[in-house]
Amino acid sequence: MAVQDTLPDPNNTITDSGSDTGGGTAGPGFKSVQVSSVQPIMRDRTNSGRIISRSHAYHKWEISLAYNPLTKQEFDPVYNFLLHKRGTLKPFFVSLPQYRAQGPTSRIAGGNRAAGSTFMTNSGSSGTAIKPGMLFTIQDSADSSHTKAYMVTQVNSNVLTVSPGMAKAVTAGATLNFADPKIKVIQTSDTRQYSLNVNNLYSFSLKLEEVSQ
Repeated sequence: MAVQDTLPDPNNTITDSGSDTGGGTAGPGFKSVQVSSVQPIMRDRTNSGRIISRSHAYHKWEISLAYNPLTKQEFDPVYNFLLHKRGTLKPFFVSLPQYRAQGPTSRIAGGNRAAGSTFMTNSGSSGTAIKPGMLFTIQDSADSSHTKAYMVTQVNSNVLTVSPGMAKAVTAGATLNFADPKIKVIQTSDTRQYSLNVNNLYSFSLKLEEVSQ
């Protein structure tokens, strides 16, 4: 049985047994999505006023999801999925609607890239042109634990400038996934809370932060 490791939404269903096989229940869509790019920078100034800055911590995406009022049938797949993840204990994936089907489905990394690199060459193509603002993840047969999500900030021919820098080395031939780049996250709190109104509709929101292996 293939366990559903993606937050249930209209494109990711879940069965009563927790499987992602066909015939499951679709999760509800989001009312709003807030995404923050977080990378703390250490700054200092010399006596002459010159600023010195450097990154001193890892980068992460923070995601806030809000739902419209939900019926019990809509609410249960999401809430039970999150309870099974036991708060901040177990990571899972989230698929954000603004980054699904962005145009290109995949590209192939054109060369080895060292950890920390902020640009990526690509060869081969599928779909439309890559544009700044597109999110992608990397599927690398040499390192299946590379789950970090990156955003394209500049495009110059087949050279992509990305943010943040590569969390891990990338081998030539790895796949750059633009079709559905799922972000690996945990819940930011060990408390899951909802409210129920007089119309038996559930109010619920969720805060997540990216995690990497």
